[in-house]
Amino acid sequence: MGGLKNNSSENSSSSSSSSQSCFAHFWTSAFRAKPLSTPSEAAVRTNSSQGLVRRLGVFDLILLGVGASIGAGIFVVTGTVARDAGPGVTISFLLAGASCVLNALCYAELASSFPAVVGGAYMYAYTAFNEITAFLVFAQLMLDYHIGAASIARSLASYVVTVLELFPIFKDNIPNWIGHGGQEFLGGALSINILAPILLILLTLVLCWGVGESSTVNSFMTVTKVVIVIFVIFVGAFEVDVSNWSPFAPNVANSAEESKRPQRDLPIGIMGSLLVCIALYIAVCLVITGMVPYKFLGEDAPLAEAFTSKGLKYVSVLISIGAVAGLTTTLLVGLYVQSRLYLGLGRDGLLPSIFSKVHSKRHTPIHSQVWVGIVASVLAGLFNVHMLSHILSVGSLTGYSVVSACVVALRWQDKTANHVSSPARSEGVLCLIAVASCGFGAGLLFRFDASFIFLVVAVILAISASAALNFRQVYADAPGFSCPGVPIVPAVCIFFNMFLFAQLHHEAWVRFVILSIITVAVYAFYGQYHADPSSEKTIIYHRVLEEEAG
Repeated sequence: MGGLKNNSSENSSSSSSSSQSCFAHFWTSAFRAKPLSTPSEAAVRTNSSQGLVRRLGVFDLILLGVGASIGAGIFVVTGTVARDAGPGVTISFLLAGASCVLNALCYAELASSFPAVVGGAYMYAYTAFNEITAFLVFAQLMLDYHIGAASIARSLASYVVTVLELFPIFKDNIPNWIGHGGQEFLGGALSINILAPILLILLTLVLCWGVGESSTVNSFMTVTKVVIVIFVIFVGAFEVDVSNWSPFAPNVANSAEESKRPQRDLPIGIMGSLLVCIALYIAVCLVITGMVPYKFLGEDAPLAEAFTSKGLKYVSVLISIGAVAGLTTTLLVGLYVQSRLYLGLGRDGLLPSIFSKVHSKRHTPIHSQVWVGIVASVLAGLFNVHMLSHILSVGSLTGYSVVSACVVALRWQDKTANHVSSPARSEGVLCLIAVASCGFGAGLLFRFDASFIFLVVAVILAISASAALNFRQVYADAPGFSCPGVPIVPAVCIFFNMFLFAQLHHEAWVRFVILSIITVAVYAFYGQYHADPSSEKTIIYHRVLEEEAG
């Protein structure tokens, strides 16, 4: 009996020790970060068969940004919101643009500091914070990207059918299951659409062919839609009646590794494309509200209907063509970005190594690109992804917040010198969490019409945390493009991003929690055992040398 008790005690002790060992391994792995090398240790992938090719100049990057941002929305959303808010909606666009500029400044600094690698927000989080944070950011972004790509593909299919129906032979002869919405089955659980997956397959082939070829397609389509937008603005300007602007405001309340000179071109590309988009949106809004009194704008196709009402039906045809070009470039860039994110995780070991393979001749991550195309095609071909639209934006807002936090963390003196935790760094992280929590709390209070006093308290707490970041931390200068006002500008970005997060549908919050739990589980069973931040198979992420930056 004594022997049995001893064996039982030993087994229990062994099991307890094993559990502690597993937890210790998980904890150690989850909180390790990608090394930030010094200039003397800086190294990049030089084997052409393993890396991407630098073919994108500053003009290509600007067109890439405009291609991703200007879709069919400029022909529809501008008129839809103007119908409710009047001409003064341009003020809202300016405010939204200002918010985007602040986020873009943060992205621009990091893009110029880490010019030789893919990964975007995931990679920045991996370097500034830790492995588990980076993996969580990737998962949230990926779900947004996959659903978004499928949704855009369906919209593109619908617009392609609209253009085809301009020809009498196709008029009223194209069934719904080909392109218009989809043919529903099983009470709407399935919605078959054939054209959307076909379009996704074609764009995936273009992206697999090479970055030069895909950039050419993107440039052609982007220039086409921008020319159409400018033409619409020019023609509409002659139909403007300034009296329609009164009352003015009735109701207004990832390509780094393929950039030729990333230190200079990436910040210009980010800011340049953003400013172009803001200007175009505002101009279109002013024209449409000047042509027709805002109360009489249509709901489904306000811009097209406005020109038709002025006897300019041919402009409506151009708008449909512009919408096709706009959605094509948006989808092309979206698929491109997704594959580069998978490439980054494959290199780091957080996903199977097949995602890290780059074609030796085409210099494109074909396996990652095909996988992205398959996922988007299945979603677009079988499901009514528009029903999932209310759980979108979670990944984007999460990514923006993390990027802003990375700007602050990577400027800390202790971070630039080494990667060892310190009391000051821990305090800084707590302050960043406090700013984010206050932003989310303020958003909830605003959403549910809580007392104004509580909202003020949340803002004051956020200001206090920001002040602690400013006065109790020591910051180094950025090696490349420098975001102004660090840490205040990034803190403002975090606050407002989380404020907007609180305005999302409650199912978006549920999605965030459930996906986070699944992500941690995947990391626990696979990621922690395969990831190696210092592996030779991965790129060493390094800061820009001054001579390189010049």
